[in-house]
Amino acid sequence: MAQSVFHLAYHVTDLDAARRFYGGVLGCAEGRSTETWVDFDFFGHQISLHLGDPFKTTRTGKVGDHMVMMPHLGVVLPLDDWKALATRLEDAGIAFDIPPVVRFEGEPGEQRTMFFTDPSGNPIEVKGFADFAGVFAK
Repeated sequence: MAQSVFHLAYHVTDLDAARRFYGGVLGCAEGRSTETWVDFDFFGHQISLHLGDPFKTTRTGKVGDHMVMMPHLGVVLPLDDWKALATRLEDAGIAFDIPPVVRFEGEPGEQRTMFFTDPSGNPIEVKGFADFAGVFAK
């Protein structure tokens, strides 16, 4: 089966701020755009950011020892890429909701994770795996 690409469209309040964050800080390549939306290559997946009111979030997702913002979007990266992104975010002064941390250490599915928000308050989780076989581990 061919690799599929995920697509997600959501609201942001300012396209210029979104461009600086997704393009400049996260390093995502910009795609098509109009006066009311812009597409980005979000680590190999397509996100479409439209002007509007961002989705409501609540801290209701219990994962390990953390209560995480729901809903949120995210991506799973190879561990070296995750570490490089964590450093880039720290260097850019991004405020973490959950700073880079190891989760499920020594268990199946051990991972690194970090949570932060975009300039419109949309929560983003980035996970890092040393072995992608652990992504769906039980």
